[in-house]
Amino acid sequence: MSPVVRVAPNELSFNTAQSWKDIYDKRKGHETFTKSDFYDGGSFAAEAHSIVSVRDPEEHARMRRYLRDAFSDRSLREQEHLIAELINGFVNKIGDLGDKPSGIDIVMWFNLLTFDIIGSLAFGQSFGGIASGKPALHQQYDSFSNIESTGIENAWVSIVVKSLRMGAMADCFRRFPLIGNITKLIFPRLLKQVVHDARTHEKNTMNLVQRRINRPTDRKDFLTKILQHRHTDNLSDVQIAAHSSDFVIAGSETTATALSCVTYYLQKNPESLVRLRGEIRGYFKSFDDIDDASTTRLPFLNAVILEGMRMYPPLPFPLPRVVPCGGDTIDGYFVPGGTVVSTNPFASSMSPSNFHDPWIFNPQRWMDLTNNDVLSSSQPFSLGPRSCLGKSLGWLEMRTILAKIHYRYDLELVDPKLDWHAGSEMHTLWQKPQMNVIVRSRLDFDTERD
Repeated sequence: MSPVVRVAPNELSFNTAQSWKDIYDKRKGHETFTKSDFYDGGSFAAEAHSIVSVRDPEEHARMRRYLRDAFSDRSLREQEHLIAELINGFVNKIGDLGDKPSGIDIVMWFNLLTFDIIGSLAFGQSFGGIASGKPALHQQYDSFSNIESTGIENAWVSIVVKSLRMGAMADCFRRFPLIGNITKLIFPRLLKQVVHDARTHEKNTMNLVQRRINRPTDRKDFLTKILQHRHTDNLSDVQIAAHSSDFVIAGSETTATALSCVTYYLQKNPESLVRLRGEIRGYFKSFDDIDDASTTRLPFLNAVILEGMRMYPPLPFPLPRVVPCGGDTIDGYFVPGGTVVSTNPFASSMSPSNFHDPWIFNPQRWMDLTNNDVLSSSQPFSLGPRSCLGKSLGWLEMRTILAKIHYRYDLELVDPKLDWHAGSEMHTLWQKPQMNVIVRSRLDFDTERD
């Protein structure tokens, strides 16, 4: 298998650990590979760039400096009680609703939880998805996502998730203008709806940001930290809203995807599931002991999450960069300046050149340092100066949520024959199929260990 493939006249796709470093990380004596025009557009694009969409490396560095305090380890410790409150509500809710033959769609509930968490941290208030979720009411599932919230109050979830598909559509139209023009003629109402949804998302974001700004508080959330830089860094309301929009999209969907895929792989691999339950239930004396600091000390839990993200990268689409003028070398290949390059997360993490038996869910590969797997070929948070700002938050959520679920409950797939890979599609992020699970309380979870 070739480590590099030409995917367009001026675009190359790589799948190696070295290409991750060469394209995305800093290299002494090398110029920065800047973001391509793929990042043009997006929420508030006509008024302000965000931490995700900005292409200028110096401007990005400036943004990262004033945003990083909100995502620091100290800030996460201050925010953890806010997150824990929502996680505990989620754990109680799925226990109340999931103990029936039809189970619950755990994918939907993970989406609601992570959306609630990011709402609490980014705007100072939860979106109320877990509290108001009513699976007994009719849930519409469209062809893109599990959430079409006719039975859930926060229809914004549906708009946000749908918007991810639109990114793929916009990129397709940019690459093939003729197809874009034909689509506009044949499906004008569809495109009007896309624009309407985008404006609704922007309006919702701006309203929440301005409401939060007009109600000063010492609550230790993202906006408290960001607003401390409002005057020194000359941040407008639109600029803050653009960042908050990124938090909503990137901070909710990707974490929900990771939780969903790990849940699926554990159900399909009973030995790993039993081992994980044993590690969690053997380590904690009570449910209330479970927090971020304690879950970092569970090696198999961390390995399970890493393996799930390897097989089903939460951010599966390549992050395109432009080779600087004069060209540069990527994994030993000289590439002319102006070429668009990327490392494909799925191709890299599922290549047999990088991982032995890549289609086998094997968390042990992350614990056995004597194996020949190239572990650095899997980079679910990317790397370098533009790596995911919310990496620590994502880890906190994933570890804590999974530990609390498997401490208290035994999960079981309603359909043991479910093939989640076959039902998945990638539209910028994943279009995830429904996954119903039965949630049964442990017989002994109320009897805490002495």
